[in-house]
Amino acid sequence: MQRGNTIPAARKMAMTDLLKAEDIKKALDAFAVADSFDHRKFFELVGMRAMEADSVNKVFQALDVDASGYIEEEELKFVLKGFSEEGRDLTDAETKKFLDAADKDGDGKIGMDEFQALVHE
Repeated sequence: MQRGNTIPAARKMAMTDLLKAEDIKKALDAFAVADSFDHRKFFELVGMRAMEADSVNKVFQALDVDASGYIEEEELKFVLKGFSEEGRDLTDAETKKFLDAADKDGDGKIGMDEFQALVHE
């Protein structure tokens, strides 16, 4: 069996298998208004800052909708929906700010290492 076959199984994992539903709701409610998103506070409220690296990687895989190994700008716009269907779309300005904060190598997308660093900054 190829190693790559493990990623889809991880992607099928529900966010509530990794995070508490009440923490997800609290975090989404805190940023319900457009242009209010702050990734640092969101990661703290949702409980990700205290997570081990392996668990953060599972969250990354769930958010990497196309399983490319990166969270691209289009996926990032819908990142809150990745935590819950009730999540809103990020505005273009929020998406750009989030991408700029995470994309340390300037390739226009967020790799797993960049995501890990962003969550724990």
